[in-house]
Amino acid sequence: MQPPQALEEFQSAVQAEMQRLLAGRDLPLYDMLRYHLGWADAEGRPVSGEGGGKGLRSTLCLLVNQAVGGDAARALPVAAALELIHSFSLIHDDIQDQSPERRHRPAVWRIWGEAQAINAGDSLFTLGRLALYGLLDLEVPPENVLHAERVLDETCLRLCEGQFHDMEFQSRLDVSEESYLNMVEGKTAALIETSCYLGAYLGTANAGHIGQFQRAGRHLGFAFQIRDDILGIWGSEAELGKPVAEDIRSRKKTLPVVYALSHAGSLRDVLEGIYLRPRMSGLAVRRALEVFDELDARGHAQRVAEEHYHAALEEMEATVLHNRAMDQLKELALFAIEREF
Repeated sequence: MQPPQALEEFQSAVQAEMQRLLAGRDLPLYDMLRYHLGWADAEGRPVSGEGGGKGLRSTLCLLVNQAVGGDAARALPVAAALELIHSFSLIHDDIQDQSPERRHRPAVWRIWGEAQAINAGDSLFTLGRLALYGLLDLEVPPENVLHAERVLDETCLRLCEGQFHDMEFQSRLDVSEESYLNMVEGKTAALIETSCYLGAYLGTANAGHIGQFQRAGRHLGFAFQIRDDILGIWGSEAELGKPVAEDIRSRKKTLPVVYALSHAGSLRDVLEGIYLRPRMSGLAVRRALEVFDELDARGHAQRVAEEHYHAALEEMEATVLHNRAMDQLKELALFAIEREF
């Protein structure tokens, strides 16, 4: 499925808001940030073209804001904050997973080392918080800005909790599907949920609509992560910008793996033997893939993703809002479960 046009519609404005926050910051530290965001090469020279990610969270925020009758221009500081916070989490995630590549380029830690990469991630986190103060310049009431700050901070804590469980699960073979979903609720769904919540919160006083979009965002977060799980095992390296089956090698307990371990039956010993090895060979990865295929682990994961997609649509339909932004939101929801990157 081709990326929806909506993913491009707001990105120039969101990128400009993010670049404003880095303007005049000339330490080499900020070259690391610009590199990670896709604006510069490893020497700090400006680059053009793709490389900065999908912009999913900022797009959801701004579309929801428009859908409830808001002015998307007044929500741009929040959209920028969401992208900066997401980008911080990716830098740290690459270090924790020892992932060598991000978006077809060496990960930040591979170029500047783990210590400086942590510093870069922390800087993006701080810039994400600073971004929200731009709401004051747009005359958003201070109490609303303070609420947005608190929601984003609580979301970041949930994200860290989810990442803690994700890493903890790597050494375990007893992860249940319920535990997996609890982990994803923090690691991925929290920020996507908050993107929709804050978009609605800044656009309407209708508590019903705010709650409906918040719940829709949570379901979209689950759907997006589960599709990510599928791509992390069966995706194309050319599309993803990172090695194929990397999630198997890193022993991630993604939904296909959790499902396979729980339903392996006589093949349980085979999977345990693979996942308990100190080193994951290419042969072991291929054998794991054979077991996953035999158990239809991919099909199960896709079905669960589609369940959350339909739940998200139900929440959107319950708003009884009909406008272009709503149509775009539904298209974006479909992209979440059918994308190939």
